[in-house]
Amino acid sequence: MSDTQTFLDTLQARSQTRDAEPTWIAARRQAGAARFEAVGFPTRRDEEWKYTDVRTIAQGNFALAESAEFSQAQAAALTLPLDAYRLTFVDGVFSSALSDLESLPNGVQVLPLSKALTDNHEAVGGPLGRLTGVDFSAFAALNTAFMEEGAVVRIASGTVVEKPILLQFLSRAGSPVMCHPRILVEAGGRSEATVIEHYAGESDATNFTNVVAELMLDRGAILNHYKLQEAPLGDMHVASIHVEQSRDSRYSSYNLNLGGALVRNDLISDLNGQGAETNFLGLFFGQGRQHVDNHTKVNHNAPLTFSNENYKGILDDRAHGVFNGKVYVKRDSQKIEGFQSNQNLLLSDRAHIDAKPELEIYADDVKCSHGTTTGQLDEEAIYALRTRGIDEATARGLLTLAFAGEVLEQVALDAVAERVELAVAGKLPERFNLAGLVEAAVALND
Repeated sequence: MSDTQTFLDTLQARSQTRDAEPTWIAARRQAGAARFEAVGFPTRRDEEWKYTDVRTIAQGNFALAESAEFSQAQAAALTLPLDAYRLTFVDGVFSSALSDLESLPNGVQVLPLSKALTDNHEAVGGPLGRLTGVDFSAFAALNTAFMEEGAVVRIASGTVVEKPILLQFLSRAGSPVMCHPRILVEAGGRSEATVIEHYAGESDATNFTNVVAELMLDRGAILNHYKLQEAPLGDMHVASIHVEQSRDSRYSSYNLNLGGALVRNDLISDLNGQGAETNFLGLFFGQGRQHVDNHTKVNHNAPLTFSNENYKGILDDRAHGVFNGKVYVKRDSQKIEGFQSNQNLLLSDRAHIDAKPELEIYADDVKCSHGTTTGQLDEEAIYALRTRGIDEATARGLLTLAFAGEVLEQVALDAVAERVELAVAGKLPERFNLAGLVEAAVALND
């Protein structure tokens, strides 16, 4: 039996138990299944996947979860300690008991995709799939074929959401399962909000999450988008995030990857109106035999647009990282600025990074730059810290945290930053001032 056939058989079995649904949904499922069957899983012969082997996913035997049974105590041990509007899924199944959507302000709608389709499927049908179609990748096609749950977030024009909106995806241990969440965010003109995707789970889980997120920003909208991926080290995680930005909108992505055995993120932003700005901030930390692959693309489709990207990788043991970032400037998109930086820190001689920053420019009045560096901790800096009474493990943790500091300093949510700091540097004696730490580390290296 082929790798794709196992998934198609699961899809067929699911369709026989599914209630009647609108014609457009059935048609899109069929299109997703047909596309997936036609192209199959990518291999390392495909340029976009040359450094990432997905056979662990393709050859896996993943079922679909039927329930969202998870106790409050289990969830509390994993969730972020945040005052937030919370939508929770367990193995892809919505859990009303673990969600908290009370007192949503006027002009804000947060609900599971299943309910959005039941309440008013026509309102969802237009935007859903408009940015990420079945042709984007085999995984996007697979997500569309299985599309039945996820999150819908709508923010009315002029609405400022004071509390973060937390979309929480929890993974249980047991027989391997898969889920294919779909996330749709529509930010109206001059609205402002923070949306957090958080992926976590029980330590022994070995599940597969394949998520597609589509985010649409109207004129002047401001969206801060955090993705904290700290899935169990046996989980597989594939994500496609596509952002559409209108005039004067501002999108900031904080892509923080700590967990997962095999991780692939595709992040694309289309700057379609003058004055649109996008900021990609990323940090990925790998240990053991983790594999973390980040592919990003910024499309400057209009003049007078701005993008800034700063991704940092920290790899230990035999971990493997991939960074492929592209800035694309469309013809006649003049007076744009596009900057890209990728820096990587290898904590082990066996860790490995494949980095490929790219610029593709078809206009002449632009300011663009890109670059990548890879290095190790400075032994002289470690020695200097040890002479001040700091043990070696703490010294290495401090310098590693200093390397990550340029990204972490811009993380405005302490609960998120603290999770990253603990993963990267371990339990340090106290919460350090990152700005001062970076300055001290630079001074020691000079």
